[in-house]
Amino acid sequence: MTKLWRIWKYALGSFADERTKRYDNYIVFVRSIIFFSYLITNCFIIAGVTRHWNKEHGRQRCYQS
Repeated sequence: MTKLWRIWKYALGSFADERTKRYDNYIVFVRSIIFFSYLITNCFIIAGVTRHWNKEHGRQRCYQS
């Protein structure tokens, strides 16, 4: 589990500064929240677009002359 946590930390951004080493876990937590909020928002946008993709298909058009 420790190896997976370290990979996740480096995937979200490099941690090379020795002065901030004690804050690395807090930083990865905040970046994870931001990442998952973007991911969830994107899923809602894609679901909305997919739902309304072909809205005109079942609707009858009424033309006036």
